[in-house]
Amino acid sequence: MIHDPIERDISPALVDALRHHAEPLPSPALADEFGACFDRFGDARLVLLGEATHGTSEFYRARAAITRHLVKHHGFGLVAVEADWPDAARIDDYVRHQAPRPRQGDVFARFPTWMWRNVEVLEFADWLRGHNAGLPEERRVSFHGLDVYSLNESIHAVLAYLARVDPQEAASARARYGCLTPWQDQPAHYGRAVVHGGRPSCEDNVVAQLRELLARQLVYIEQDGERWFDAVQNARIVQAAERYYRAMYHSSTESWNLRDRHMFGTLQALLAHRGDNAKAVVWAHNSHIGNAAATAMGWQGEFNIGELCRTAYGDGAVLIGFGTDTGTVAAADDWGGVMRIKTVRPARSDSYEHAFRRTGLVRTLTDWRHRSDRGALEALLRKPLLERAIGVVYRPETELLSHYFEAVLAEQFDAWVWFEQTSAVTPLGAERPHGAPETWPFGL
Repeated sequence: MIHDPIERDISPALVDALRHHAEPLPSPALADEFGACFDRFGDARLVLLGEATHGTSEFYRARAAITRHLVKHHGFGLVAVEADWPDAARIDDYVRHQAPRPRQGDVFARFPTWMWRNVEVLEFADWLRGHNAGLPEERRVSFHGLDVYSLNESIHAVLAYLARVDPQEAASARARYGCLTPWQDQPAHYGRAVVHGGRPSCEDNVVAQLRELLARQLVYIEQDGERWFDAVQNARIVQAAERYYRAMYHSSTESWNLRDRHMFGTLQALLAHRGDNAKAVVWAHNSHIGNAAATAMGWQGEFNIGELCRTAYGDGAVLIGFGTDTGTVAAADDWGGVMRIKTVRPARSDSYEHAFRRTGLVRTLTDWRHRSDRGALEALLRKPLLERAIGVVYRPETELLSHYFEAVLAEQFDAWVWFEQTSAVTPLGAERPHGAPETWPFGL
């Protein structure tokens, strides 16, 4: 991410300002107390909660505590996460007390399994199921995936839906999707075959299938509006995935933008489906929910959900970043590799994380959206510094090139949650954990 690093000094003025503005936070294990510190964001339409890694327990527990408070006290009715729609649908079925939707394989079986198949998510889902138990069906909080990778499962979901409501149209859909059938398990091979092998694309077929589902809306929605919406979203994923796997072989910027545009479109569709007053919490990596226009990503032509939400909803969207200095993280050495518990190196001395470390405060919220005296802090946070991003792969030996990028924090986020030291998530095994209900999706 960094090709020409420039040493930058962290000014004493920045450290002093961060220390002055930072508000100590309780442990996220004290969920009610922790969540109450975020009351100030309850009037937003969207609250986007980030993470600096995909494998840190404190980030998951903090997002769960904040979400619980926003749900209980501020009318938030949607949780949308950086996960595949069909996998998240099983959690949605669980938390809303619905019958499970058809699937071909295990839930969250695709790398990286630990990102959503962990104890921290299980505990939040159990809480959400309990919260929903006493509510009428239309007021139950839902849980959804925003991502684009589920080509195989989404095709299966569309065909299973049509087989139930319109067997004749199911046969037509099977023929349209037949173009992609040979590539369902290895969709990246499809993209290579089209871009480099001269194979005709399946774009017209998948677009035609989505149009058919939309054209028959009035007929299908009378039978089951929720299941029709689910089928349409899966058809949209098939369309987006077909484009995504071709875009992979054109440029990383094109494929990134396509993915985040799809996630933003899914979020908008969810809000529209739930009504004019719907409010959503989004969980995704900092690199997705921070305003990309304020980072090296945006300066090289990439945009993300955070930037699109800021453009569409203005102050109605709150972007909250998360950071840490040291500890452990669940991550792999390479894409598709085995999960390991890795030690996170101390943040570089020219990074925002190092500035927060120098405050000496272990767990804080720094908010430059609501403070009347925020001007001086914002000015200091407009100096570009490095920021660390660890995904599902962590390479400490090449950390600067692999995990740091330039950013302007004051414009990237509205607030920052800081944990000086963090620990890895606790992954669930292949079997349902002892004590979890039989309907828990990871065990189905």
